Amino acid sequence: MAVPRPPVACIDIDGVLADPTHRLHFLDERPKNWRGFFAHVDADPPLAPGVALVKELTSDGVTVIYMTGRPEYLRGATRDWLAALDLPHDVMHMRGRRDFRPAPHLKLAVCRQLLAEFDITTIVDDDEKVVQHLLAAGLPVRRADWYRPPGDELTRAQDEEGRT
Repeated sequence: MAVPRPPVACIDIDGVLADPTHRLHFLDERPKNWRGFFAHVDADPPLAPGVALVKELTSDGVTVIYMTGRPEYLRGATRDWLAALDLPHDVMHMRGRRDFRPAPHLKLAVCRQLLAEFDITTIVDDDEKVVQHLLAAGLPVRRADWYRPPGDELTRAQDEEGRT
C-alpha cells in the first residue's frame, strides 16, 4: 500500500496575492528596468481574493507552497511581505540566478519536482499561458482571474523573457 503524500497548493504571488501595477512602468523603459521593477515588491498592495484563498486553504489543512517567477534574491522581502499579511511564508520556489526560462516551463519543472513528494491538490496562477501549459500536463490548475494588468508588458516578461 502506497504511503499517502501530503496535500499542497502551489500559489503564484504576483497577480494572485500581490498587485504589481505600481511597478509596471519600469517595464515600459528600454531596456527594461528590472532592478527598479523588483526594488518595490515590498510596497505591493495585497489582492484580497488571493489572500482569502490562501487563508481558506491553510485553514483546511493544506500546505501552501509558493511557486513564483520572482528572483531568488527577493526571498527575504517576499517572506516579510507574506508574514505581514499573516500568510504562511516558509516554502517558496523562486527563480534562480540566470534562469530565464519562460514562466510556463519554469513552473511545470517545479511541479514535477514537487510531485515526487507531495499531492498537488491545486495550482493557482494568473498567467493564462502558465495555466494552459499546466493543464496540458494534467495538473489541477485554476486561473486567478481577479487581476488583469494594464497592457501586456507583464505577460511578455513572464512568458517570453523569463523574468518574473
